[in-house]
Amino acid sequence: MFDKILVANRGEIALRVIRAAREMGIRSVAVHSTADADAMHVRMADETVCIGPPASSESYLSIPAIIAACEVTGAQAVHPGYGFLSENANFVQIVEDHDLTFIGPSAEHIRIMGDKITAKDTMKALGVPCVPGSEGGIADVAEAKALCAEIGYPVIVKATAGGGGRGMKVARDEGELERAFLTARSEAKAAFGNDEVYIEKYLTTPRHIEVQVFGDGKGRAVHLGERDCSLQRRHQKVLEEAPGPCITDEERARIGAICADACANIDYRGAGTIEFLYENGEFFFIEMNTRLQVEHPVTEAIFGVDLVREQIRVAEGLPMSFTQDELVINGHAIEVRINAEKLPDFAPRPGTITQFHAPGGLGVRMDSALYDGYRIPPYYDSLIAKLIVHGADRDTALRRLARALGELIVDGVDTTVPLFHALLQEEDIRSGNYNIHWLEHWLETNLRE
Repeated sequence: MFDKILVANRGEIALRVIRAAREMGIRSVAVHSTADADAMHVRMADETVCIGPPASSESYLSIPAIIAACEVTGAQAVHPGYGFLSENANFVQIVEDHDLTFIGPSAEHIRIMGDKITAKDTMKALGVPCVPGSEGGIADVAEAKALCAEIGYPVIVKATAGGGGRGMKVARDEGELERAFLTARSEAKAAFGNDEVYIEKYLTTPRHIEVQVFGDGKGRAVHLGERDCSLQRRHQKVLEEAPGPCITDEERARIGAICADACANIDYRGAGTIEFLYENGEFFFIEMNTRLQVEHPVTEAIFGVDLVREQIRVAEGLPMSFTQDELVINGHAIEVRINAEKLPDFAPRPGTITQFHAPGGLGVRMDSALYDGYRIPPYYDSLIAKLIVHGADRDTALRRLARALGELIVDGVDTTVPLFHALLQEEDIRSGNYNIHWLEHWLETNLRE
């Protein structure tokens, strides 16, 4: 059993891991930049280490600083949270080379899934359905035109090393292809240092469905249903819910079994999420995230499990504490991501929290590191809180979400809370009738960026 875990992250996810460790009787070490000296995760941890100045490249992304923090505190394992180094295969290898345990997948699996072409080829070989497209990177415009003539328009050009919506461009016909291809390559080079791109068929009205998987690293894996993450702005998720309002029990069982079998066949270890576009009853693989997701609480709510606790157990070499048959969905859960941003342009608005009150009551969970007087630093992501509600059914969850949003107080900075108040008035949201393009269209009409 681990005695001490270092949490290589900040904010609400660092606090989330610290809480799980404390419940397991494990001491925690919080690392922090100078900008986060007064952060809640620093206050809550058993030990703290300052690892650098505000810039993440010199602190939270500094592998030598994190390894040194492990050595001076005697931490035996590292939990990466999400973001920062959570999907850095080189970091995993260095952690293990220093006789420490990385609480997450192997470096090999992170490396495979980190390259979208390799990930697609791997999943296709494992029987996971994939979007029609190129078998690898596309060398030039001529090759792109030949492929698109075969699979048909519209298509999407994507960076092989991409993420977060960068290096992605849509071409609706051949006239748009060259510009989309060259722009995607340029963005990919600037963002990732790698200008390789590939092309896939672009689905016109899909939903974004992701399947939560969990493996023990020894050939056993399960799925914990799906989450619908279709409400997105510029490819960034805004609201997530589980189970998906459009997915049938039969579809859930089918795609879940496919995903669990794929993970079992490669001895996948820990939590992972296999993401799909879903249209007309078909699932098409787009990527796998080899880490805990921001939206993991909705899965925890409907299955009554602690995914972070399970990550720690499996990293220690213990078996999973549940079987597939024991994982039964109970009710419906919804999460909204609350950012320190000013509408309608969603510009980041860091500042000092003058008053904070978290909502409560049955079925309400608030994952946040805010407190009265806390100064949100301008150096990091603008996500400041996640509000999660759980109810017996979707209608109850929606009503509970509206009630909880009404109780929430975050004064001193602008937030995206008004967006959710407005969305809950929309019939399409109440009925679950939306796709990945819905929110962008709604914003153009209602907020006019």
